[in-house]
Amino acid sequence: MHNPWGHAATLASAWPFLDVCEDPALVEAAARLIGADVVLWDSELHLEAASYLRFVDDGREGRYWPASPLAGAVALVVPGSTSAPTTIDVAAIAAADLSAIDAAAPLYVVRYMSAASRFDRNPRANANWIAMEEQPLINFATRPLWLVSGEDRAGNDFTTGFAPAVPRWAATQPEPH
Repeated sequence: MHNPWGHAATLASAWPFLDVCEDPALVEAAARLIGADVVLWDSELHLEAASYLRFVDDGREGRYWPASPLAGAVALVVPGSTSAPTTIDVAAIAAADLSAIDAAAPLYVVRYMSAASRFDRNPRANANWIAMEEQPLINFATRPLWLVSGEDRAGNDFTTGFAPAVPRWAATQPEPH
């Protein structure tokens, strides 16, 4: 949802979601779990938290993360709530108690990875391949990354994904006569 060049940008303005993702309190909570160097790489809005809770129950959180080594934090933000967001280490999310989350309420899920991890842009990498098979509309290999805290320690590509892709047909146009 935070990506102004992603498929969700046609549904809602990405900028308010990006503001949430870059909120200092949220980034600091992620940094406490994964270290001071933090990369924002994904976010989703679930109109009903129940869909995300099923995703976690199915063991799918972390499964598609193209980060090596896998080190990340998931922030669960309930829109309009005065309660502090829940931030969980992705390695511990399967064992986390998420029973306090109202399954009928909307839920904004923000994913951060350690900037000491490398984001794998190879579409044939295992995590990317699994994601494309199970979620065909999502392509993490072209996802833009935001360094939101510290510095990049893994040589990540922070250029890819920051512009809409040129349609394939644009490259095959004949020369005008």
